[in-house]
Amino acid sequence: MKLLQEILYQVRVKDVSGTTNLAIEHLAFDSRKVINFTLFVAVRGTQIDGHQFIDQAVQSGAVAIVCEEIPASRKEGVTYVKVENAHSALGILASNFYDNPSAELKLIGITGTNGKTTCATLLYRMARLLGKKAGLISTIENRINHAVVNATHTTPDAIALNAMLRQMVDADCTFCFMEVSSHALHQHRVSGITFAGAVFTNITHDHLDYHRTFDAYIGAKKMLFDMLPRDAFAIVNSDDRHGNTMLQNCKAAIQKSYAIKSMADYRARIVENQFAGLQLSIDNIDLYAKVVGRFNAYNLLAVYGTAVELGFAKLDVLTALSSVNAPAGRFEYVKSTGNVTAIIDYAHTPDALKNVLKTIDDIRTRNEDVITVIGCGGDRDRTKRPEMARIACKFSDRVILTSDNPRSEDPEEIIAEMRAGVEHQDFKKTVTVVNRKEAIRLACSLAKSNDIILVAGKGHEKYQEVAGVRHPFDDLQEVNESFKMLHD
Repeated sequence: MKLLQEILYQVRVKDVSGTTNLAIEHLAFDSRKVINFTLFVAVRGTQIDGHQFIDQAVQSGAVAIVCEEIPASRKEGVTYVKVENAHSALGILASNFYDNPSAELKLIGITGTNGKTTCATLLYRMARLLGKKAGLISTIENRINHAVVNATHTTPDAIALNAMLRQMVDADCTFCFMEVSSHALHQHRVSGITFAGAVFTNITHDHLDYHRTFDAYIGAKKMLFDMLPRDAFAIVNSDDRHGNTMLQNCKAAIQKSYAIKSMADYRARIVENQFAGLQLSIDNIDLYAKVVGRFNAYNLLAVYGTAVELGFAKLDVLTALSSVNAPAGRFEYVKSTGNVTAIIDYAHTPDALKNVLKTIDDIRTRNEDVITVIGCGGDRDRTKRPEMARIACKFSDRVILTSDNPRSEDPEEIIAEMRAGVEHQDFKKTVTVVNRKEAIRLACSLAKSNDIILVAGKGHEKYQEVAGVRHPFDDLQEVNESFKMLHD
């Protein structure tokens, strides 16, 4: 229990109707979760305006309302607080309600188009291997030390986030490694959070369905660096031309860079890149890692630099990184007894797909075919669809266009938009199979000994969302079943 006046600390309050000397036991922005002694925050969403549910929240037991417009009809005994931005206020309220748990952790935020999950996961696994108590907040899973907490969003809502951070503090965690999405930043889900450090991986074409312009997307990512306190550190990929943009007006006293091609504070050289893993030279020490590809060399370097800034010994970090695996669905590969290699990867942006296919292209011998199964998600950025198909065709010998998560869209229309990116000379090597299971089965049936299959777009996901309904679906499982039927 806390007093409302304590929870309102540092919130930009414009007006108050009622007393703030009021006991609050619960916090909610979903009226369906309101019970007695709840503070209800009315936020305006893309689909629903929480202000429409203020009366319902009061009827369910809310004793205080935080909103951007105080309703004309108010219930006696209920306190109404008008704020400038309810989204931003919610983050601060949640942080105060849970006693500012982020300030008691060394919380590292990782943002960028690609690499967030891998960096966060490798940092978490490294810290655990080195005997530290640590938490993880990622697209695939959340962890509090060894305990797994299912993930529903890349970055949880402000209340769930602060509740989880409080659990980490109560479990004696020292560190937390957290993916921070552009959506979460734009929606102020991390308002009120104290970051000890921030990492920028890269930025490429994605989420323009939400942000509308690339500049707005960059601006959303930059918000993480703009909110860093002076005693924090920032580390950015200087091989990405937007790396330095992140550091403009950043207050963090320590600002570092990492790179493979350009000069930077942390640098690496790729010695060897094979399906078995990467060999890098970092600080003149060889690192043999279980992850694959140039893009993962950047991820390893980001993790190394971050760990060093956190005070870990360099040799300890490199030793730990040599034994950790990539997250599920990130260049995860299996082989059939018929010597066909299948790679499952979450690549769902043009740049991520290009990175994976270029990695395969670097490793292949040219005595085998590369068969790519690719789709694009519905209700998401439509402009990347033709580009995804074009990239798949450029680096593959056969391409099967199929469904990803069509959501509310017609999968055949999504594929038609993808086909617009297929150049005339690539028509013959491109086929359309709307059913994703059948597309994977076809790829496996076409593959000969030594061929390489890439199944891209869904990675770790265990479902396929069609017409708003999630059905069980696992790319890796479908590949294994096809291999068993066709090659084993």
